[in-house]
Amino acid sequence: MFHLLDIIGTMAFAMSGALTAMHKRLDPFGVFIIAFVTAVGGGTLRDVLIGRTPVGWMMNLQYVYVIILGFFLAIIFRKKFDKLRTSLFLFDTIGLGVFTLIGLERGLLTGLHPVICIALGTMTACFGGVTRDILCNEIPTVFRREIYATICIFGGIVFFGLRKLNLEDDILYLVTSIVIISIRLLAVKYKWYLRAFEHK
Repeated sequence: MFHLLDIIGTMAFAMSGALTAMHKRLDPFGVFIIAFVTAVGGGTLRDVLIGRTPVGWMMNLQYVYVIILGFFLAIIFRKKFDKLRTSLFLFDTIGLGVFTLIGLERGLLTGLHPVICIALGTMTACFGGVTRDILCNEIPTVFRREIYATICIFGGIVFFGLRKLNLEDDILYLVTSIVIISIRLLAVKYKWYLRAFEHK
């Protein structure tokens, strides 16, 4: 289940990056680069911080193949995504839930404190999107009023709470990712925002 979620998250973020780049009218090479950094940016930062080098995608070409597949799928079916922003949001939300979980698990395998694991999970989920937005000349979603990183932190708390119940790993992974994805969808639907500071 963990490996499957990892692949799903990589694919989702690759397509999210590709759709953003196409929306910005980049050329095919630019679209691929944005797809790539969106998919591996958070994981690369996480691996460097915990001293896991070479980083994951360099050791396993399966991730590169998945990103390439996501890139081509986004291009081939771009006209099917008639509501580009909706498609982008859905892929980004799936990636957010899955990559938070992956960061949490990597932190546990390294023997880190739960608080640090939650920080790693948040970085893993958000940093690829931050890099994508910066390269596409957008203010990163994580820095705007929209609830984004906060959901990852909450998901991490849920993860460690459920872990104390000694649930099977597959159930723990699935429930945590569903909680994060569901809260993100509800936050957008019901317009839950963090209040921005106002300059007077």
